[in-house]
Amino acid sequence: MTRQPALQVRRGDQRGRTDLGWLHSRHSFSFGSYHDPNRMSFRSLRVLNDDVVEPDSGFGEHGHDNMEIISWVLDGELAHEDSTGTRGTIRPGDAQVITAGRGLRHSEMNSSQSDQVHFLQIWIEPTSRDLEPAYSQTSFPKEERRNRWQLIASHDGGEGSLRIQQDALLRIADLEQGGRLDLIIDSKRHGYLHVAFGTIRVSDAELRGGDAISFAGPVELAIESVEECQLLFFDLP
Repeated sequence: MTRQPALQVRRGDQRGRTDLGWLHSRHSFSFGSYHDPNRMSFRSLRVLNDDVVEPDSGFGEHGHDNMEIISWVLDGELAHEDSTGTRGTIRPGDAQVITAGRGLRHSEMNSSQSDQVHFLQIWIEPTSRDLEPAYSQTSFPKEERRNRWQLIASHDGGEGSLRIQQDALLRIADLEQGGRLDLIIDSKRHGYLHVAFGTIRVSDAELRGGDAISFAGPVELAIESVEECQLLFFDLP
């Protein structure tokens, strides 16, 4: 039997900030110059950055190691190039996963001369260190997440999702205004729900774009959209 959960609410305006002119970033967890000892991570979810990059700008070549990095574009286009020899562009509905493993260098650029790119950068700590670096990218049909959960990333690559090196699931849903959706996690699991945009009601809380809730299972919640929205749900060990 599920229980009434204790929801920990994090408002979007409480997140850390980085503004560099070309980059406008909001940090759900400590990142770069933003440090909050109470907001270092949630379980294996280490980074959830909400990034807007101005035209003809971006992250030049830089390195990562021992992290699973997921990029999800909300608006615009993001060009990627890395030391595995991969080049590509991700657009809304595309997801990219990098296993940084023992070390990988890459760049992420907005090559548009006129439009911003808005994307979420997600880091998940892997179960094993110093893995072989790898890259994968898939386009996920919009109709398959309309008013339902679409599996984007998982440990076993189930349902056409991208494989990550952690026992974690990332699901995304687009809810129409007035839409309803259940959110369920099992015992010994933990949930983190992030509102990318729009407004929802869940339990006694109203959440807007940038807001998030976290909780421990077993949990079953009913979500109702106040306006059109997109939700990211992390099911974590």
